[in-house]
Amino acid sequence: MQKDNALFSLLNKELQRQRQGLELIASENFTSHEVMKAMGSVATNKYAEGYPGKRYYGGCEVVDEIENLAIDRLKKIFNASWANVQPHSGAQANTAVFMACLNPGDKILGLDLSMGGHLTHGSPANFSGKNYQAIHYGVKKETGTVDYEQLEEKARSEKPKIIICGASAYSRDWDYKRIRAVADEVGALVLADIAHPAGLIATGLLNDPFDHCHIVTSTTHKTLRGPRGGIIMMRNDFENPYSKKDPKGNLRMMSSLLDLAVFPGMQGGPLEHTIAAKAVAFGEILTDDFKKYSQHVIANAQAMAKAFVAKDYQLISDGTDNHLMLIDLRNKNLTGKKAQETLDKANITLNKNAVPFDDKSPFVTSGIRVGVPAITTRGLREEHMGTVVDYIDKVLMNADDETVISSVQADVKAMMEQFPLYPELG
Repeated sequence: MQKDNALFSLLNKELQRQRQGLELIASENFTSHEVMKAMGSVATNKYAEGYPGKRYYGGCEVVDEIENLAIDRLKKIFNASWANVQPHSGAQANTAVFMACLNPGDKILGLDLSMGGHLTHGSPANFSGKNYQAIHYGVKKETGTVDYEQLEEKARSEKPKIIICGASAYSRDWDYKRIRAVADEVGALVLADIAHPAGLIATGLLNDPFDHCHIVTSTTHKTLRGPRGGIIMMRNDFENPYSKKDPKGNLRMMSSLLDLAVFPGMQGGPLEHTIAAKAVAFGEILTDDFKKYSQHVIANAQAMAKAFVAKDYQLISDGTDNHLMLIDLRNKNLTGKKAQETLDKANITLNKNAVPFDDKSPFVTSGIRVGVPAITTRGLREEHMGTVVDYIDKVLMNADDETVISSVQADVKAMMEQFPLYPELG
């Protein structure tokens, strides 16, 4: 068989890019080699519409075991009673929840995208804002933290069917108990989207949403350090008060409605090779090494935040509880777009990001989002965070000086050579 030299040379080029750079995108991480091996395994050849023991195809006895292994490990991680590991992404996990719980036009209440929320929490450009009546709460201008008073006021006045907590650019922990209290008052369900902090929640380092939120969704990459994919979980199953009754007059259980929303409602055949990789990652999360990793993530984020503040960078909420920080660059006379593009030249990868009450467009932005999961996986520790911030600051303060940028690029490459990535790949 002829080797596809064009494609595999590009993959090798991407490997070198990852090896030589500082990866600071908060939603990225490096999986283990075993996770990648499972992703590229023979499980990719198997079609398996349905669920373990209830497939629409033959020959599923082995992938049934694989999927059950993933489910069992995931339930153990979060002390959940039910889980679905089939969603292809976090966005599709959220889609399935809305399909199971809502009718088109129903009200949802989520954190505004411009305040750190996610597209699927009611953005008008997304299915969630197009199909449902989206209402938003924000953060307090003076503190950058969630405005729970505004959330409660809007919940009482609008009476949404779902209140969504979770974000894509928010550095503080969540008060799930307070959100559940107002949800119970107005008769709403609570969805916790923990795509970003899931690994830190799994290891007990952040508040546990499961005791207070009806349904929890997540991605499986980011701080869980698995393959790209989605999951849905519940600690306690319950009858959905919004569902139609069955022929016997009973309400449908939420687990059943969620399963049906994923398949056949939203997806066809599950990606069993990705589910196999999820199973590998979930096994890794159950080890003591992963808890130590999560502790290093938080320590690194806090050390990095402290180093940024020392250089007069404006951190939204003045710090972080989790793995990321959001930085307003307006006092540095830089846009997020300029910062991202300039840092790229120095092999430092992060993303431009709107900050609360931003005065620039989403294509330009006033800020950057910085995360530490990937560099923590590489082996960088608290003592390295000051150096990383020095590199970032040197580039940003000399954003039009190609000589300085090239010098930092060389320094970054030399630094990352001390932290090998995938030596198994040669």
